Amino acid sequence: MLYYAVVFFVIALIAGVLGFGGLAAGASGIAQILFFVFLILFVVSLLTGRRRV
Repeated sequence: MLYYAVVFFVIALIAGVLGFGGLAAGASGIAQILFFVFLILFVVSLLTGRRRV
């Protein structure tokens, strides 16, 4: 899922440089949502992960 966030971030950067405002805003929004979902899942997995004795 982090891969998709990075892909949409790169698309947003390229679209922003080329001047496609709507496309850049859409890709940036998707990348931001995916990043926060990944971050939340990462923290949850750290808290509830397998613990070795």
